Amino acid sequence: MDERSEAPANIKQGWQGRFYEDFEVGDGYQHPLGRTISEADNTWFTLLTMNTNQAHFNSEVGKASEFGKPLVVSTLTIAIAIGQSVTDTTQNAFANLGLDKLVLTHPVFVGDTLFSESLVLAKRESASRPQAGIVTIKTRTLNQDGDEVLRFERTFYVHKRGADRARSVFPRAKEPLEP
Repeated sequence: MDERSEAPANIKQGWQGRFYEDFEVGDGYQHPLGRTISEADNTWFTLLTMNTNQAHFNSEVGKASEFGKPLVVSTLTIAIAIGQSVTDTTQNAFANLGLDKLVLTHPVFVGDTLFSESLVLAKRESASRPQAGIVTIKTRTLNQDGDEVLRFERTFYVHKRGADRARSVFPRAKEPLEP
């Protein structure tokens, strides 16, 4: 017996993300969650990624720079931008195929709040995976003042609606959820 099944009738389906069929060239999405960068975010990300450039974690080096303070490590900015786009673009994706035309256009500092938006540039059926398609989007990230801090194009494989591998993995409860 399959331990995964349809949700009980009283459970309302939440946002499940877009499938290949839902993407249309020219559609844009303003991703709903902004993210304020903290000093801890920046320090931990430099540690996790082994980035030893002190411009990101040494206040004295930051003060002596042209910016007068430490910069947020650019790969953290990129990671947040991609993460912000997931709910609208790659919730049902299973592989990133490329990250292209990445441009860092404005410095990011601790305390900045980032917002991202994406535009669908292209889509096509997959020749090798009949239950999937390939989508290309352009994403840009803005700070709280509306300055673009980066932009890039990303291409990914995304499941088609009803694909076997896109089915829910939510387990069937042994006891129903009751008031």
